[in-house]
Amino acid sequence: MTELDTAPLRELESEWGTEDEHGATNRITPESRAAIMSQMDGRRVYDLSVDYFLGMPSFQAAGDPAYQIWMSHTPRGTIVDNLNGVGERINRSCGYSGDVILMYTHTGTHIDSLNHFSYGNKTYNGFDADEHLGSRNWQKAGSEQILPIIARGILLDVAGYKGVDCLPPSYGITAQDLRDTLAHQGTTIEEGDVVLIRTGRMQYWPDGSQVFGNSPGLTVEAAEWITTHNVVAVGADNEAVEHTPSTDEDNWLPGHCHFLIDKGVPQMECLDLEALAADAVYEFGFIGAPIRLRGATGSPLRPLAFPLKSA
Repeated sequence: MTELDTAPLRELESEWGTEDEHGATNRITPESRAAIMSQMDGRRVYDLSVDYFLGMPSFQAAGDPAYQIWMSHTPRGTIVDNLNGVGERINRSCGYSGDVILMYTHTGTHIDSLNHFSYGNKTYNGFDADEHLGSRNWQKAGSEQILPIIARGILLDVAGYKGVDCLPPSYGITAQDLRDTLAHQGTTIEEGDVVLIRTGRMQYWPDGSQVFGNSPGLTVEAAEWITTHNVVAVGADNEAVEHTPSTDEDNWLPGHCHFLIDKGVPQMECLDLEALAADAVYEFGFIGAPIRLRGATGSPLRPLAFPLKSA
């Protein structure tokens, strides 16, 4: 028998049915969207994303490529090669620029799809690699299946609560840490929320040696506590949401498995939460959606936070 045959598989059927690919984003309804949007103060917006550039930090420990960009068309080059076929005269009067990017889909501020991790061959809702994974991509639960996330957002500034600029390397945030942070901030987690965790790591961006590796983050116990609140999505300002390296001898990223496979909760990584924390904006309207990359295990994301009118 192979390792996949003997892998510890669990009951994976989704609470939204055997064919569901949306996971916890099913909790977003027309009514919940309208409710939070009516509370947003559109005069202020917090951009929670980072920009993409050559040399940016990215996860390369498993051999994935760094972000690359190159020009495929330039104004002067188009005059020479006439690749658009309109001729020199027109190309001299109308310049043409175009470019190409290459990147791992889990680069920069991004969201993990529900097919990103699996128990053996089986990912979210029991979708099996033998049945649903082709030569190029998954046929199930890709980033295109993550519904647009428009919901109430909650920031848990754990580093701020503990009075440090950044939590220590590999610090495991406990459920009690989260409860204490909420009490300190005077906030609560409600069903349908997006929960964002601040460790302090993103204050060092773009210094990859400070942002990545031995990251503070959630313990599995804390992850399980968050999902008892029936949240829509979770995110953090570190590389994995959970702490690294794992202390589970059988699983190198057990938090990923809990959120994505067990509970169908998409998770967002490398969020810039510094401005929200500096302004003590702990409750806000959250808007974010992935690029609809069919079958992809993740996608770039540009999440936005809007303070509430009562704040």
